[in-house]
Amino acid sequence: MPSTVAVQDLKIGMFIRLELGWMSHPFPLSSFRISTAEQIATIRGLGLKQVTWLPEKSDLSAAPQADVAAPPSAADAARAEAERLAAQRREQLQAQRDALRRCEAQYDEASDSMRQVNALLGPEPVTAARQAQALARAMLDKMLVDGELCIRLLSSQGGDRMTAHALNVTVVSLLMGRALGLPEPDLLDVGTGALLHDIGKLDLPTRVHFPEEGFSSAEVKAYRDHVTLGVARGRQMQLSAGALQVLAEHHEMADGSGFPARLALDAISPGSRLVALVNRYDNLCNPGPRGVPLTPHEAVSVLFAQNRSKFDMPILSGFIRMMGVYPAGSVVQLTDDRYALVMQVNSSRPLKPRVLVHDARVPRDEALLLDLEQMPDLGIRRSLQPSKLPPAAASYLAPRPRVTYYFDVTAPAREAAEAELAQEASCTAH
Repeated sequence: MPSTVAVQDLKIGMFIRLELGWMSHPFPLSSFRISTAEQIATIRGLGLKQVTWLPEKSDLSAAPQADVAAPPSAADAARAEAERLAAQRREQLQAQRDALRRCEAQYDEASDSMRQVNALLGPEPVTAARQAQALARAMLDKMLVDGELCIRLLSSQGGDRMTAHALNVTVVSLLMGRALGLPEPDLLDVGTGALLHDIGKLDLPTRVHFPEEGFSSAEVKAYRDHVTLGVARGRQMQLSAGALQVLAEHHEMADGSGFPARLALDAISPGSRLVALVNRYDNLCNPGPRGVPLTPHEAVSVLFAQNRSKFDMPILSGFIRMMGVYPAGSVVQLTDDRYALVMQVNSSRPLKPRVLVHDARVPRDEALLLDLEQMPDLGIRRSLQPSKLPPAAASYLAPRPRVTYYFDVTAPAREAAEAELAQEASCTAH
């Protein structure tokens, strides 16, 4: 005769009947003989207190008589969850390190290529031009993918300032041109011109490479001559007309106060307007040896509050939308009072960057970046000078005196680009 049995007393070999609709449980039939401990665990998970038991159809002698182990205790469950979270964190940290290494390796490769360009300028100017264009083309190809790009702050401080400045201006100018929808041939001219915009300085004494307040009129003239000298070198290199315009106009201002030709806005090419703005931004963040650097946040503020008449306003507004009010490299205090360094800005959602947060409980090289986009209740309260950080936060965040940028594609865009490359390689092989 049927009987009932509490679910905690179930044993292998019991024949039971579940008084449930067949869609309310995962078993093929509602009546069956229990054959595994997993079945008992599943039944206990259905929320039943007891089930129907048919002793005459049961065979308790066919299986071990020991009770099935009780469900995991709360302590076991907590331990398992902690282990899962620790494994997830290790995976995220490894992915973060891999992305940064990839980005820094690409930057180092670009730096080496740019130094080769500079070495070839004298003996082989046409070859130097081809290599500069190839570098611009390679960077552009990586940017022209569907999806989002992020601007990364790199820890690399190696290399000379001229190379670092050229790459910073090129990366940000190309990203800006992409965001503004410039045609691909114009983008290539912008990239090539940005890489080479300061080549005229190679013909000047080092002491006049960077303008200073105490310069005499002769020194100011010598510094400004780098534009004319750069155009002359560009012609020797047989650069395109668009790239030559960038060399000639990267110090022209929208209000006509620039040099050497004092051109007004309408006379300046769109690509040159881009490079002029980004060049000014990078010079504010990374001035000459005797200059006082501004934080990226301060540099954006100066451009908007003090220099807006000097630049094409739609381009300036687009620049701030892309870089954010707190560009990568800004030292900030969050709304929960913690100190942080902005490490990565998504070019399409710049108000919610990824930041390195000072946390004395976590070694710096094991710290995961905090994605403010995933933290709706947390934001940035203010920017501050690195010198205003408390000593422990300054040591942990270690803001660099030079701001070095490169770009990376977000994961979906990178996967799409890699899949496309793999498909092209497959087609070529066949």
